Amino acid sequence: MTTIAPEQVNRIVWNQHHDPFEVLGAHLIEENGKNNRWAVRAYLPNASAVTVILPEERKEYPMETVHDPHFFECTIETKELVNYQFRVKEGEHERVIYDPYAFHSPKLTEFDLHLFGEGNHHRIYEKLGAHPTEVNGVAGVYFAVWAPNARNVSVIGDFNSWDGRKHQMRKGHTGIWELFVPGLGVGEHYKYEIKNIEGHIYEKSDPYGFQQEPRPKTASIVSDLDAYSWGDEDWLENRRHSDPLTQPISVYEMHLGSWLHASSGEPAKLPNGETEPVVTVSELNPGARFLTYRELAERLIPYVKELGYTHIEILPVAEHPFDGSWGYQVTGYYAPTSRYGKPEDFMYFVDQCHKNGIGVIVDWVPGHFPKDGHGLAFFDGTHLYEHADPRKGEHKEWGTLVFNYSRNEVRNFLVANALFWFDKYHIDGIRVDAVASMLYLDYCRKDGEWVTNQYGGRENLEAAEFLRQVNHIIFSYFPGIVSIAEESTAWPMVSWPTYTGGLGFNLKWNMGWMHDMLDYFSMDPWFRQFHQNNITFSMWYHHSENYMLALSHDEVVHGKSNIIGKMPGDRWQKFANVRCLFAYMFTHPGKKTMFMSMEFGQWSEWNVWSDLEWRLFQHEPHQQLKEFFKDLNHLYRSEPALYTQDFAKEGFEWIDCSDNRHSVVSFIRRDKDSDNFVVTVCNFTPQPHSHYRIGVPEIGFYTELFNSDARQYGGSNMGNLGGKWTDNWSFHNRPYSLDLCLPPLGVLVLKLDKEKTAEALANS
Repeated sequence: MTTIAPEQVNRIVWNQHHDPFEVLGAHLIEENGKNNRWAVRAYLPNASAVTVILPEERKEYPMETVHDPHFFECTIETKELVNYQFRVKEGEHERVIYDPYAFHSPKLTEFDLHLFGEGNHHRIYEKLGAHPTEVNGVAGVYFAVWAPNARNVSVIGDFNSWDGRKHQMRKGHTGIWELFVPGLGVGEHYKYEIKNIEGHIYEKSDPYGFQQEPRPKTASIVSDLDAYSWGDEDWLENRRHSDPLTQPISVYEMHLGSWLHASSGEPAKLPNGETEPVVTVSELNPGARFLTYRELAERLIPYVKELGYTHIEILPVAEHPFDGSWGYQVTGYYAPTSRYGKPEDFMYFVDQCHKNGIGVIVDWVPGHFPKDGHGLAFFDGTHLYEHADPRKGEHKEWGTLVFNYSRNEVRNFLVANALFWFDKYHIDGIRVDAVASMLYLDYCRKDGEWVTNQYGGRENLEAAEFLRQVNHIIFSYFPGIVSIAEESTAWPMVSWPTYTGGLGFNLKWNMGWMHDMLDYFSMDPWFRQFHQNNITFSMWYHHSENYMLALSHDEVVHGKSNIIGKMPGDRWQKFANVRCLFAYMFTHPGKKTMFMSMEFGQWSEWNVWSDLEWRLFQHEPHQQLKEFFKDLNHLYRSEPALYTQDFAKEGFEWIDCSDNRHSVVSFIRRDKDSDNFVVTVCNFTPQPHSHYRIGVPEIGFYTELFNSDARQYGGSNMGNLGGKWTDNWSFHNRPYSLDLCLPPLGVLVLKLDKEKTAEALANS
């Protein structure tokens, strides 16, 4: 005897029901004191026969087909009906499964839904997505996805032959669809099959998925991010009590996939003897494969540690479909790319960095996302994550879509994502890409292709408020981290705290300094005397923001040449110019970032498809340049005057910035916690000066700490024989002065030796 109408059965069979729990599962149809009467229903498209098993009672009840050959029903009299099973016969095969529609306990509480709806659920990634869990003592995976405008959503995967009829999800009143599927676990491949109101079907990766298949496949993979055992507790505790603005920050920016490759025939380093296939690069680099995160930990970390960098910055590590995007067109915001391994392998990489005293910064891309069909674009059959109006929702130049920051759930997706990388992967900072494209509604748009804000202006007020929210939240949870803005305009107070009206970053790339430096150093040294302002202008505005000096990947691609190729002169002068540029950079106020390959003078532009030119190390000038960077980083980290007051006016003063005739500048950097200071003198021409006088504030012996023209770096070895005593001769409005030998295209760093000076004065 059937207990259900044909119309309800058809809605399940045709996958048109927003709440399949109303039809499927166990339903109480008669209640009495001893035994209740239940109707148990199941829709199993491949089944020829189904039996209900009550394990505790050791009873089985055959089911009958109702209104459809694959819709089954039976009635059972028992006091309570929980954790029953189905014995399913499919052709010659038989299996026993739990009924997913017998598990009604949602993982999302009303409070979760309230917070998500207002955009303030900071750890929504612990609720949405796919989570291995237990319900009523039965292990399985809980799936939840936000798709408010979908007509139907199903979870599909290997476990149900990618058939959207088999695991139809239930829609809550907030537009979140959910289902617990018993019997599944870590490693399952899945997607969401989404039908819009017109019945069009979209197969989507999980926006909150923690792992994806290696490209070109696009399925999400169930993962457990809490299984890895971390060993960086001391690092995190020290970070929590530190102020990065008063610490040395020297960043090695890199792209994991093109730093170094292995032969496709070389076995990969994987944990526990695993034999999972590795990922080859592309047809553009046949025979090569990517190094795994664990192999990178083994090879990259010792290299960066030897050179003395404090941080590694990784171009976006979130999952992306196209290698040539460098990671900046993200489809899996919560999944580290599977090109290099599993989530726990990336955790291992970060853990090993911390154990070796190296911080990890990840590029983060909240400004736009690609149009790939499996991604966020038109997610539920409507413009859900992006603006519907292309004048606000599309970057035509990049072929990408713009997040709708005015929608609470979209903003929550991104805010929680920033927090996620600190929480689950212990990273130490984010570098937010293309901030200017977020802040301005007319960014790269012609007249008529953009719309104003509510006040008639071009500022994206929602994006600015979103950035404030992100920064406020991540610093609240994780003090001691860095949040860096790649922002190229004059938007005010980018690196000011949110309570002052700033955007809340604590560092901002100094794009003006970068352009001025590259323009200056690319010109013939004779003409530099007419462009002294390029060298000095940055100090007019430096203290308006907390600046990071960056020579990044963007400066060594698209026909711009690599750094050494930008330099004028013969080969010797090119290397000398590189040393001069970076020595000035490391002594100038501001934190430092430079891109991989600059440290050894790669001639060709960066190519994402191939290795860096490691073969250049067989030539002495490239070995010497690497030694130069090693010593430069050591100097920078060992002298607090070079980093403790980067953003305080007391930390810097010009000695002389007006000697354009010789293209020489000199300045003082002062320590925050002592009266120590260092003196830097830069000669930006190939003409040496044997008697060049500068004023200094104190009497004594000034040790030559660093000379970029030293023989071991490939220079001419002109210098000051270890240091100079002051002359009792006032100069540059200072009571004492030094008579120095300035090397060609050279930078000197000197420091008062107080012990030697005191001893000499005592004996005089």
